[in-house]
Amino acid sequence: MERKTFVKYTAAVGASLMLHPFEIFGRPAAGKIRLAQVGVGHRGTGFWGTSIIKNFSDITEFVGIHDINPGRAAYAQKAYGGNVPVFNSYDEMLATVKADYIIVTTVDSTHDELIVKALNKGFNVITEKPMTTDETKCKKILDAEKKTGKKVIVAFNYRHSVHAMQLKELLAAERVGKITSVDFNWYLNVFHGADYFRRWHGRMNKSGSLWVHKATHHFDLLNWWLNSEPVEVTAYGSLEHYGKNNAFRGTKCRGCEHKEKCKFFWDITKDQRLVDLYVKNEQHDGYIRDGCVWSNEIDIYDKMSAQIIYANGVTANYSLTTYSPYEGWQIAFNGMKGRIETWEDIPYMQKTLDDQAKRHAVEMSNADDAIAGEVREIIAMDNFSKNYEIYTTPKIKGGHGGGDIRMQRRIFTDTNDNPHHVMAGTREGAMSILIGVAARKSIQLKRPVKISELTDLKPMAKRF
Repeated sequence: MERKTFVKYTAAVGASLMLHPFEIFGRPAAGKIRLAQVGVGHRGTGFWGTSIIKNFSDITEFVGIHDINPGRAAYAQKAYGGNVPVFNSYDEMLATVKADYIIVTTVDSTHDELIVKALNKGFNVITEKPMTTDETKCKKILDAEKKTGKKVIVAFNYRHSVHAMQLKELLAAERVGKITSVDFNWYLNVFHGADYFRRWHGRMNKSGSLWVHKATHHFDLLNWWLNSEPVEVTAYGSLEHYGKNNAFRGTKCRGCEHKEKCKFFWDITKDQRLVDLYVKNEQHDGYIRDGCVWSNEIDIYDKMSAQIIYANGVTANYSLTTYSPYEGWQIAFNGMKGRIETWEDIPYMQKTLDDQAKRHAVEMSNADDAIAGEVREIIAMDNFSKNYEIYTTPKIKGGHGGGDIRMQRRIFTDTNDNPHHVMAGTREGAMSILIGVAARKSIQLKRPVKISELTDLKPMAKRF
């Protein structure tokens, strides 16, 4: 066994790959980067709001806010310092503000309309993942971007984590030769996983299912790591745990008569930010943030697996579990010359045990410092050898393994830092969601679905 430590990106990240996103998308010639935001929920006011103000107020400023819920808009205005204009309609904001970017952080199914309107009004856009929820909406965004010449950044923060980047380094260097297959398993625990079923994400018409909302993260990582694009998907999925699969149910956790016997009871009143953002504003739009995980209206899958065939010949086997005792993932790349394995947060494979109830809160923080004495490990094994190498990277406290703050730095600061084309646009956004859309259709149609059935984009065997 040989242990190696990554200290910086390798020479493979040459100057030709170091094109900063603002050179692509257009940075203002002078003054601060002006931002207007539509959708100011939990992610919107946190990562795309107060986090930007905290870390980049010297170079950015918010010039407009809109949300369909006036209470949440007022909350955001106060959180942003009290002076950001709030607009009663999105159209009014687009017609009024002078912004360099429109930030879209709304319900997934509305992304397409908001992105297209912004592009048509002459704005560049930053959108949360997933870019949208189906192939028709995807085409509208691609067509609008092409027609207007404006650009969209898709916020694939997981790409930017230290761990993900170093795995990309080894794959780009062909450490175990040409990759032929991948096994990728993602586990959501009974705290974070259940939370998707409390919220609007549990409705297919809003989230496109976790095949799109959550797995778009994972499919984008696969596409980026493999430097290729999907051509065909075969999938299986069902709703066997949440939703109708319980003897009792309520409307929301607050005041529920079943709370004493429900292991999934969650007290939102213990989180003052969520109370101020959602509970106090229910009267405006009726949205309940602590909805029942057993609701009969839930219609997404809670058990999913897929086989993805790539244009470069790689076969990827993927699964997503939403009610695991722990949260984490593991992946293995099989190559012609060996195998690479790595994982995150598998309890029996790390030194310390995480508090599973608090895992997601830690993940959503903006911490960027390493945890003393803890590392992520990547194992490389060569064929016909008894030995193996362990490559280590620092374990970062929060923010998707340091990916959150690194992505924001690449967007908002002029560092000329775009290693391995880590910044993502609409093609990356399309190719990630189309895997999820194809998976949904494969389950419904009981057959493999080709990406060519969904789009006129021709999958590339090699992206760069």
